[in-house]
Amino acid sequence: MTGAQCLADMLDAYGVTHVFMVPAVLRRTLAEMERRTKIARIHAHGEKAAAYMADGYARASGKPGICMAQVIGALNLAAGLRDAHLAHSPVIAFTGGREPATKFRKVYQEVDDVPAFEPVTKFNATVDDVARFPDMVRQAFRVAVSGTPGPVHLQFRGNEGQIDADEAEIEPLVEPGFARVPPFRPPPDPASIATALKLLQEAERPVIITGGGVRASGAGPELAALAEALQIPVATSLNGKDSIPGTHPLSVGVVGTYSRESANRVVNRADLVCFIGTETGGMTTHFWAVPKIGTPAIQIDINPEALGRNYPLQVAVLGDAKLVLAALLAQADRSTAGKRKGWVAEAQALCAAWAKSYAPMLTSDAVPIRPERMCHELTRHMPDNAIVVVDTGHAGMWMGGMFDLTSPKQSYMRSAGHLGWAFPAGIGAKCASPERPVVVFTGDAGFWYHIAEIETAARWGIGSITVVNNNGGGNQSKRGFDRAYGGQQTEQARELWTYRKVNFARIAEEMGAVGLRVEHASEFAPALAKALTVQRRPVVIDVVTDIEAIAPPPVT
Repeated sequence: MTGAQCLADMLDAYGVTHVFMVPAVLRRTLAEMERRTKIARIHAHGEKAAAYMADGYARASGKPGICMAQVIGALNLAAGLRDAHLAHSPVIAFTGGREPATKFRKVYQEVDDVPAFEPVTKFNATVDDVARFPDMVRQAFRVAVSGTPGPVHLQFRGNEGQIDADEAEIEPLVEPGFARVPPFRPPPDPASIATALKLLQEAERPVIITGGGVRASGAGPELAALAEALQIPVATSLNGKDSIPGTHPLSVGVVGTYSRESANRVVNRADLVCFIGTETGGMTTHFWAVPKIGTPAIQIDINPEALGRNYPLQVAVLGDAKLVLAALLAQADRSTAGKRKGWVAEAQALCAAWAKSYAPMLTSDAVPIRPERMCHELTRHMPDNAIVVVDTGHAGMWMGGMFDLTSPKQSYMRSAGHLGWAFPAGIGAKCASPERPVVVFTGDAGFWYHIAEIETAARWGIGSITVVNNNGGGNQSKRGFDRAYGGQQTEQARELWTYRKVNFARIAEEMGAVGLRVEHASEFAPALAKALTVQRRPVVIDVVTDIEAIAPPPVT
């Protein structure tokens, strides 16, 4: 069989439903997908956007997302994998590569792209013989989903991967166990479970901090059950925000830099911090100030390299988050929870104080609209089964601190650091879960990056909903430029972070989407309700907001 037939059959057998690409790459494979499978081939306008779509697909489904580009677009694809790399998302990138016969002869568009993928992948390899298709594709899936998930890159010989036209005696062998995260659930060592449980039960003011590992493991129910059994407050990272609903009585909010004040205050008053499925990076800990280094700590992770990286530990527990939490719960002495009644009351009082202090903004009728009010409306009206996709920058700060998930069935995905990620990622998430509402939150600064993909979503009938916090600028930069200009705002300073005011609803309509313009806070809920009724068309809700509204800085 040809490499194209083999590759199409293998992707189909692994359960891939969509591939995201900018042609021309693996053309024979794309043709075989049409003949042999029902895989949708989503042609995007940019390689970086295609990578973000595959990333959103992967995070929403738990299955590897596939993105592809020819050799000239490979570097753009590598740039798009940075967010998947930082967020530990299983994305597999296929690119074209150089022909040995013409290397170093200045062939049109020829660049050696393989080194560019090395920093952003777990496995980065070339496929130069069609007989290697079966084992290399299997290895790509195996690496992408195992352990701490992450991106993989395969470069196929030929600028468009023309090797897929070659024939060989090959069989499309597939390992179904590696079709999604997690393929393995390593159990914890009983001794480490006993030590961790002893510390948790003896602590008077413990707090749990959860990360994306809890989400990847599907360990939310076990987390909530353990927190309730031992009466321990729970803070989350941005990646772990959906590991416990924000309305749960033990939830204190997102901790770290893009955070909620109550979470940082609770964590810094704790006498023991239990990290679960988080790498304890700079964003989650506000550069290791929340909690302070030296605070007694437990860490639970599937990756041994993460254990103790940033905080000295009382005990390290290696294992799958779901199994570790289940083991802790099975042995937990619930009678010890009583000693933490005062601590839980203190944590809840801090949460209540935060809610009271921000109530005027969360319910404000100001014109232009306050972003806090947008987040509050999203909390109130988000469907119980929605997937919420959030950009970085001010979008991440507003939603991290001001928005609450209200149901365990809701999902939350956020950019790991790349502005513009959310809109195309939302398209990928909708492809992965067409039966669920997908609501994206971004700003105009983020939306401009990949605005052409409105047409992509309209062309393919992908009905994601994108809420644009449209204030005519990237005002997260305001504080920094104020400092650079000695605290004096000038027109020249403002032009470095402001844009023309644009009606994105009108642009969306021109591209085949549904555009809704919101200029008063009372109009937002009806606009969202209308958007949720639209079928197989993308919706852009353009919300005119106050450029002077700046997200609050983190509390340390």
